[in-house]
Amino acid sequence: MRSGATTVDQYIADLPDERAEAIRAVREAILSNLPDGFEEAMNWGMITYQVPLEIYPDTYNGKPLMYSALASQKNYMVVYLMGIYTSEEARESFETAYRATGKPLDVGKSCIRFKQLDDLPLDLIGECIASETVDTFVARCKKA
Repeated sequence: MRSGATTVDQYIADLPDERAEAIRAVREAILSNLPDGFEEAMNWGMITYQVPLEIYPDTYNGKPLMYSALASQKNYMVVYLMGIYTSEEARESFETAYRATGKPLDVGKSCIRFKQLDDLPLDLIGECIASETVDTFVARCKKA
């Protein structure tokens, strides 16, 4: 479900209370661990954490390079982690650590789906977010 919200605060305000609380908590985990150089914005109908075009303008679609995103979908909420999408080693390490938490893992290629906040290991999400600088992420994306 794409949102028409133009600000993060509006996006969260439009959510049902339980989802708003979960999205706020995940957002805080992301912002607390987001390396310098990435920016928070609304893009693609969701909250995104991206490489500004001023830093890397040569994207295939002319939009900022997305590092992470956070969204409320029809049947679940989702956090996108592009760092695990661009590295098989990072993906395997993340999934192993996630399973070790005992929480249910519902993963796509770059997304972690969750129905309630308790399903998500916020510390691990924060570690994943903190694991790359803008420069290493851009370099990995260029290589891919």
